[in-house]
Amino acid sequence: MALQDKYINPFTDFGFKKLFGSEPNKDLLIDFLNQVLPGKHKIKDLTYARTEQLGNSETDRKAIFDLYYIGENGERFIVEMQKAKQNFFKDRSVYYSSFPIQEQAKKGDWNYQLAAVYMVGILDFTFSEDEAEQEVRHEMQLKDQKCRVFYDKLTYIYLEMPNFSKAEGDLQSNFDKWMYVLQQLPYLQNRPRTLQDRVFQNLFEAAEIAKFTPDEKINMRRV
Repeated sequence: MALQDKYINPFTDFGFKKLFGSEPNKDLLIDFLNQVLPGKHKIKDLTYARTEQLGNSETDRKAIFDLYYIGENGERFIVEMQKAKQNFFKDRSVYYSSFPIQEQAKKGDWNYQLAAVYMVGILDFTFSEDEAEQEVRHEMQLKDQKCRVFYDKLTYIYLEMPNFSKAEGDLQSNFDKWMYVLQQLPYLQNRPRTLQDRVFQNLFEAAEIAKFTPDEKINMRRV
């Protein structure tokens, strides 16, 4: 990270959690997820949940999510930022999604009804099978042999950021604006004119390094 950088890099662990992992910035998270999730699912509020997930016994492997939230109706949202390419990121996604499913189990008489689980991956790489495509957002659900959705409460969404190539003048939707700001934030010195909405005003204020506490600046440089 260069000393002259004005804004934090969201593709670092510190930067990602600084912007999306704290209660004061919940409005940023909600707005971002509402651009990424299926249109039928609009979030009004979220509760931050414990990111460390334990197995059923002391010997079981645990999982540590980047960010984990619970919606008003019990929906679970895992949000992972992945900078370096990982060969088995899809496997990791499925493994991670098993924890918020299992934690919904209730003791005693239970009818097995589950709340929806969403796994959102923000990737600074593309999957090998997608290298010839230019799609940014990929949404996956469990389907049958006729491509009908078999189960609509488990959804995987991947954002392949290298496929986003719009310039500032090409931004149209709020989804475009979020992709642009995540991709370009560490290289900006001023807030672009197309990003004057209140949510982006809040984002730039939260991301401005000059406003960080001394401890935050130390932690920022450790990444």
